[in-house]
Amino acid sequence: MILLDTNVLSELMRAKPESAVLDWINAQPVSELFISSISVAEVLYGIARMPEGKRKQGFFNMAKLMFDQDFAGRIVSFDADAAVYYASLAADSEAKGKVVGMADGQIAAIAALHDARVCTRNVRHFDYLGVQVMNPWNT
Repeated sequence: MILLDTNVLSELMRAKPESAVLDWINAQPVSELFISSISVAEVLYGIARMPEGKRKQGFFNMAKLMFDQDFAGRIVSFDADAAVYYASLAADSEAKGKVVGMADGQIAAIAALHDARVCTRNVRHFDYLGVQVMNPWNT
């Protein structure tokens, strides 16, 4: 299982996504690519903050299509088990002097529980969280 981070989804929503990212995505079995409910929330939050208009509506429609069709049945939820894992992960990281962003920590918890690799451009955000990380911009 490969869990795509929010920045990968954002890249895929660009008018002209980076070819390295598209090539990498297209080389993966679709059945291995998943997203988290955290990334769904982050994408929708970003769209909600946009000024009203055609651009905002276009991004909303694109996100809805991506979530409802492209990743149908492949959105992993942040559930009670992930919450317990996240709490421990965040506390352990803080005790070591590392600050964990809530969304990144929650995505890492989901990945750890599902033995998934996190696909992200922000490798350093996940380096110390005990999950495998890959960067499709550097393949």
